[in-house]
Amino acid sequence: MPNVYPSSHPLVAHKLSRLRSASTEPKKFRELVRELGALLAYEATTDLLLHTVEVQTPLSKTTGYELLEKIGLVPILRAGLGMVEGLWELMPTAEVWHIGVYRDEKTLKPVQYYNKLPIEPTVSLCLILDPMLATGGSAIATVDILKRWGVKKIKFVGLIGAPEGIAALQKAHPDVPIHLAAIDDHLNEKGYIVPGLGDAGDRQFGTG
Repeated sequence: MPNVYPSSHPLVAHKLSRLRSASTEPKKFRELVRELGALLAYEATTDLLLHTVEVQTPLSKTTGYELLEKIGLVPILRAGLGMVEGLWELMPTAEVWHIGVYRDEKTLKPVQYYNKLPIEPTVSLCLILDPMLATGGSAIATVDILKRWGVKKIKFVGLIGAPEGIAALQKAHPDVPIHLAAIDDHLNEKGYIVPGLGDAGDRQFGTG
């Protein structure tokens, strides 16, 4: 699939397997989501732009580098919240903007209920965070919002994706790279990813 990047890192595979397990309790589940978020963000940001700066070491001056781009993290409420801390540990100056989109369980269509973005964009790159890319509806709606906001560079960072959701996001926004821990088999009749990991929001917050 063009512009889709499933991780091949052994740590990602190991942690994802523990995340999938039905016996993993909410506290450990949250820890794994945070850790996987950080690992995937590392892979998704290898093309960040840099500028050179002069650095004084204990021995001499040398050339160093600083990030040139201002980064925004956009967790899709509520499940995407669990990924923020992992990315913040790597990028503590990143801005966080919340967008609330839920999937109507009858129609499987996205419903937006929260958006507090300022009038003009304050970042040059947005990383959309959502553990699950199932039907793709919420991701597409979020990209639509960010593009209307004026952001030119957008990436999706998730844990698992279904082929149906990946195809839908690619069709709607072929310019948005998709970074995942794994691509799963299919969606069932209720729109859940199989084999999946259950409801990521409920498992994080103990509400299942």
